[in-house]
Amino acid sequence: MDQLLPQAGKVLIIYDGDCTFCNAYTQRLTLQQSVGEVELLSARSEDVRLQHYVACGYNLDEGMLVVTQNEIYAGAAAVHWLSLHTSRAGFFEAIQRFVFSRRWLANLLYPLLKLGRRVWLTLRGRAMIGKFREAKNSS
Repeated sequence: MDQLLPQAGKVLIIYDGDCTFCNAYTQRLTLQQSVGEVELLSARSEDVRLQHYVACGYNLDEGMLVVTQNEIYAGAAAVHWLSLHTSRAGFFEAIQRFVFSRRWLANLLYPLLKLGRRVWLTLRGRAMIGKFREAKNSS
C-alpha cells in the first residue's frame, strides 16, 4: 500500500492521457513549489497503481485524481485542490485559480468538463477509460 501513495513532498495526478483537453490542462499547470514534485500519470497506462485506485472505488471516467501523501481528491475536488496550489503567475493560472478555487463553482462546472471530454473522445473514436481497460485486459 505504501508504494501506491506518493512519498512526502510529492503529488500524483492521474488524468486521461487520450483527452487533448486533459493533457493540455495538466501540462499547463504550474503548481507552487510548496507542493513538491509532481508526477503525471495517464489513466490509460499500464501502471499498477491504477488498479489499486479502481479497486478502492474510484471511477477514472468520472474524473481525475490528485493523490497526496495523506489524501485522495477526485473530480471537482481534484481541480479545486489544484487551483489552491497553482502558482499565481500567468493568465492561465489566474483564470484557473479564479474559477476552481471556489468549490461551488468547481462542483458546478466539473460535470460540464466531463461532458466535453466524453463528446471529444467520442468524436475522436476513442473509448472511455473503463472500456479501454476492459478491452486491454481481455486481449
